[in-house]
Amino acid sequence: MEVDDDNSPSTSIAVPDGETTVSTADDNSIQLVQPMAPPVVTPTVVPPIAPVPAAVPSIAAIPAFPPPLVGNTLSSLPGRPPILKRPVSQNGEVKTGDSDSDHEDDGRATGGEYEISEESRLVRERQEKAMQDLLMKRRAAALAVPTNDMAVRTRLRRLGEPITLFGEREMERRERLRMIMAKLDSEGQLEKLMKAHEEEEAAISAKAEDIEEDITYPFYTYGPKELLDARIDIAKYSIVKAAARLQRARRKRDDPDEDMDAEIDWALRQAGDLVLDCSEIGDDRPLSGCSFSLDGKLLATCSLSGVAKLWSMPRVSKVSALKGHTERATDVTFSPVHDHLATASADRTAKLWSPDGSLLKTFEGHLDRLARIAFHPSGKYLGTTSFDKTWRLWDIDSGVELLLQEGHSRSVYGIAFHQDGSLAASCGLDALARVWDLRTGKSILALEGHVKPVLGVSFSPNGYHLATGGEDNTCRIWDLRKKKSLYIIPAHSNLISQVKFEPQEGYYLVTSSYDMTAKVWSGRDFKPVKTLPGHEAKVTASDISGDGRYIVTVSHDRTIKLWTAGNSGKENDMDMDMD
Repeated sequence: MEVDDDNSPSTSIAVPDGETTVSTADDNSIQLVQPMAPPVVTPTVVPPIAPVPAAVPSIAAIPAFPPPLVGNTLSSLPGRPPILKRPVSQNGEVKTGDSDSDHEDDGRATGGEYEISEESRLVRERQEKAMQDLLMKRRAAALAVPTNDMAVRTRLRRLGEPITLFGEREMERRERLRMIMAKLDSEGQLEKLMKAHEEEEAAISAKAEDIEEDITYPFYTYGPKELLDARIDIAKYSIVKAAARLQRARRKRDDPDEDMDAEIDWALRQAGDLVLDCSEIGDDRPLSGCSFSLDGKLLATCSLSGVAKLWSMPRVSKVSALKGHTERATDVTFSPVHDHLATASADRTAKLWSPDGSLLKTFEGHLDRLARIAFHPSGKYLGTTSFDKTWRLWDIDSGVELLLQEGHSRSVYGIAFHQDGSLAASCGLDALARVWDLRTGKSILALEGHVKPVLGVSFSPNGYHLATGGEDNTCRIWDLRKKKSLYIIPAHSNLISQVKFEPQEGYYLVTSSYDMTAKVWSGRDFKPVKTLPGHEAKVTASDISGDGRYIVTVSHDRTIKLWTAGNSGKENDMDMDMD
């Protein structure tokens, strides 16, 4: 049946909100309901809207408009389902309505949301916390934090934080300050942080001004007249010795008859043939030090009993005992120019002795127990190290303390003098070795590389190599010309107690260790040459005779062991028999 447009029974009802248009068709008369609001004209141009799924819920009846009275309804026209359109104003803004269709749309949109599980929520929280920690660490890394511990404490005090916690160390305190500053920065409390910083700067500047007004300190401190004279004497001595060393090195290099490799090979063969020649009980207590005399005819040892003893060579027969220390003796060494010897002790003193056992001098001044001692090559000065974090230089003739040298942050343990007499090397429990210029008093090198305390140091006679050994079980060879480490020798399985270069040419190096052995290393490429076993406890010290024929080691097993090349021992026995 065709329905004309003019006589069509279908009627369009305008909804006040303009949301939808409802069309009805009826064969009979239709009662029209007057609208309660003026009709809203729908814009003619409507942007395309994505098609609505086939299953569209029926539009709820609008309470304000009662349904029309419908008799026999016409069959619904085949066509598309009603499309819900959101009206668009002329200026492009979307209008909002209060119709039920709006609420139904919202219900459809929100109905697709899902609820996360508790485990997912915890994972998300952990991820967010990790991201916040990362950002916090980045902020902390970008902040400038004082390195001085007193400045760190002052900054913490100004920020209202505890200046220290129980068991907290310097680096931990500094890291805590860094995190506090980063937290303040992330929370936007920069004003508080900047105010604390300004107060700190103002206090420092005011203090500096007061100091400048009171006293202007020089960049050096005045030493005694004796120290000046000693520096001049050391400079004159070192110039002559250095010139002689360089001249000898040039002669060996330029003389075609000089074969350096052959000499080194011969010396290394001699070292490789070392055998145990003598073993003697040195004391009732563990031995702590040993030293050969200049001519090699006497051997000195010291022990934890505080007594030093002299022994004749090569039979290691006791000659005399040197008693005078009230605490354990820590080291003993002979003078390089005569037969006087010096001992160090835990009673904070060093003593100078004559070979007959008489006491010549006592050097007092250290505030803690002494460790190692060494004579200057000129024989006029004595260097001592101590657990008071200093090493000192003494005048042998007058017994005056010439120099009190600081520079190590922890106890100073080892000391050695350059063969020319111009330099001194010290090492300590701060895992650092320092080289000092005795002519100027300056620290010219800080040798960093060991990761644990350094206990032994020795200059090579060639003038440019320095050996150090420590608790990290390694021996390092340093080149003073290049100012860096050349070789790292994994020498022992326990700490290295002492290192010594062969005194004539430095053709080999001896290390003693707490692994109950001493080892000989090549001075050319620092490869192992010989291992000297035999001790039953820690080897505390070793020494090499001036002619390189003997090596002596002492240990906590209270024994003195003398090592010599096999042919040298036979020659000595033949000489003794002929006598």
